[in-house]
Amino acid sequence: MNRRELLLTGLAGASLMSLPRLAFAEPEPQLLTVSKRVLEVKGKPASVYGITGPGGKPGLSMMFGEHFRVRVKNDTDSETIVHWHGLTPPFGQDGVAMYGQPAIAPGAAQDYDFANTRSGTHWMHSHMGLQEQQMLAAPLIVNEVKQPVFDDQEHVVMLHDFTFRNPQEILAELTGGGGAHAGHMMQGMNMQGMDHSRMDHSGSGGMMQGMTGMMSGMMGGAGMLNDIVFDAYLANDRTLEDPEIVPVDKNSTVRLRIINGAAASNMWIDLGAMEGELIAVDGNAIYPMKGSLFPLAMAQRADIRIKIPAEGGAFPVLFRPEGVGERTGIILATAGATVPRIASKGEQTPALDLAQELLYRPVAKLPQEPVNRTHMLMLTGCDTDYLWGLNGEANPVQPLFTMRQGERIAVMMHNMTGMAHPMHLHGHYFKVVALGNRVIDGALRDVVLVPPMESVTIMFDADNPGSWPFHCHHAYHMNSGMMGSVGYTSAA
Repeated sequence: MNRRELLLTGLAGASLMSLPRLAFAEPEPQLLTVSKRVLEVKGKPASVYGITGPGGKPGLSMMFGEHFRVRVKNDTDSETIVHWHGLTPPFGQDGVAMYGQPAIAPGAAQDYDFANTRSGTHWMHSHMGLQEQQMLAAPLIVNEVKQPVFDDQEHVVMLHDFTFRNPQEILAELTGGGGAHAGHMMQGMNMQGMDHSRMDHSGSGGMMQGMTGMMSGMMGGAGMLNDIVFDAYLANDRTLEDPEIVPVDKNSTVRLRIINGAAASNMWIDLGAMEGELIAVDGNAIYPMKGSLFPLAMAQRADIRIKIPAEGGAFPVLFRPEGVGERTGIILATAGATVPRIASKGEQTPALDLAQELLYRPVAKLPQEPVNRTHMLMLTGCDTDYLWGLNGEANPVQPLFTMRQGERIAVMMHNMTGMAHPMHLHGHYFKVVALGNRVIDGALRDVVLVPPMESVTIMFDADNPGSWPFHCHHAYHMNSGMMGSVGYTSAA
């Protein structure tokens, strides 16, 4: 037996347990740190939250297909938890206390580890109390490619409504019937103050015409656009008194990823003299829609592609909360351009409507399957005690409805109140399939606005077992009763 034969014989007879094992270390999770910071607003310091990611930047940017492996460290003196808004993780990793996981104690950390199946423009925010109002939020961008294919550059814009006051004091004032924050009344819903001719509403059928009549009898003949008085509105932490100047190249294409992180303010995106293309909503691609005015309800996201002219210049992009004249914005500017000063207050901005929602058409199509169950969800409440609810009950303990895995579910949401509600379902994406009685091939979303005395129907597939929050994303409405859940069951 030669040397080679002896070696092979020895290896064949050796126990596998006696051979050395190669150790493959799991990659370290990406660290997100929740901390307090001081932000200067209108020359005054304010204590707010922040979420700092790898590299010291707010939030997180990752590649589609990359495993979501994140550690959240709480460097504050309060409990918190972070919700991955736009992702559909398995139950227990969604970032909502009491829904399969505990809050993160001060000084503690919590790990998240799941296969992410969602690309696009998303965000992360606290789902504890009113911390979201205190700016505990940040972008969460999931890119499909490392380098943009159609765009020369991308820029993320995070919007906030800001108050120097303690949000809990504001909520106590509202629930006590105080009027200081229940001020901005929508007089007759006349829609004046904005040129809607700059939007392509062909085929809308005059959906929002006659809203005044539908509002009759609600709150003395006037609906309420917003119920909080804010000190400022911020775009990437800045007001129009000192706006962010975004350098852009002449004859280039810029993709704005805009996130409405406001706690209680729906907004219009106003491109002014420019025209852009809306190419995605809530991270889901739609067939491009041209215009210069686009609605963005609380928690919604919009990707807008803008072509910078060959001659260059400075181009304001304004964000206008409904019901007030105050506004915020950024300015896109080429090298050497004169940057204009823009007043932080203009004309009063009217309510968001569903005229554009009617026209959105998704690029991705759901499989052709029948609806197995249809549920009615009534949005209710708000007397003088500021108590909101679902199906006539504030914070319902029992699930709003249950479903079995594999079913296709339709939900008709009927708003019986005098305010619009941006409704958000966790753990799933849904398709907007009807506005009122009009059936549409609508967008894929995770938040849809339901205006006063209107109905919106959504459809989704029950493909993520668990118990999932279903709530209004207006932080004060949610914390005053407009939050329930849906669940899975094996029973018919």
